[in-house]
Amino acid sequence: MKKNINIDKKIALVAGGLDLPLLARDALRKNGWDVFVIGIKNFYSPKLNPDIVVRLGAGGTFARELKKRDIKTMAFVGALGHINLSDIRPDLWSISVLLSVAKNQKGYDSMATTFIKEIEKRGFKIAAAQELAPELTFAVGIQTKKKPLKKDAADIKRAIQVSKIMGKEDIGASVVVDKQVIGVEAAEGTAKMLDRVISLRTKKRGTSGVFAKMTKPGQDLRIDIPAIGVDTVMAIKAAKLNGIIVNAKTCFVVDKPAVIAAANKASIFIIAEK
Repeated sequence: MKKNINIDKKIALVAGGLDLPLLARDALRKNGWDVFVIGIKNFYSPKLNPDIVVRLGAGGTFARELKKRDIKTMAFVGALGHINLSDIRPDLWSISVLLSVAKNQKGYDSMATTFIKEIEKRGFKIAAAQELAPELTFAVGIQTKKKPLKKDAADIKRAIQVSKIMGKEDIGASVVVDKQVIGVEAAEGTAKMLDRVISLRTKKRGTSGVFAKMTKPGQDLRIDIPAIGVDTVMAIKAAKLNGIIVNAKTCFVVDKPAVIAAANKASIFIIAEK
């Protein structure tokens, strides 16, 4: 009986860049998981000290390693950033997966869903890390000392509405609203979108407007994980915005205490919506 429990609690953490994989690893272990860490070459943080390092595209290698250890569950966490073709060099195992993904290029979400299906066809289960480590997300409600004012209500409502419309069309998940939409995320990602907003508002006096990063309708959170961190708060401060809106229980928060402390210091509110 104990053997079956141990097998069920084995998981491979496939780690990209930045600090989120470290936080996920530690939270999973605290929650009783036997975590086998796979670092993606050229992307993972050296602080992670992974059990093995595998280049992007060597799916067959880590599939064999997991089967040897009787690990059937995996979670993908961490940024990959800019990917060079030389980093990929897919092996035959990965090519068979990528061919199926290439046939479903209707948008990022459809490709992600196909990727998961192809991995699971090969005997693995992909888990949503935020479901296994919910302490790395926000519960519903206002997270900061600063509360939104009445004047923020219209911006908050509009930002959530626009973010959901964009997400439904598989465009992006982040938007900035200050009475009108002044920034939307596209292929460049959230950080560069916020850089554009900052450049537009360098001469602005005072603060107003909000940033929303919402889960897209139908978004598969097992590999497409929204996240915010202290850098997000600093960008919102530089953009002279009043607040941040994210989804509760689905958006990872990189170092939650530090994020809340930074927001409090900058007088920025954070709201986690259902």
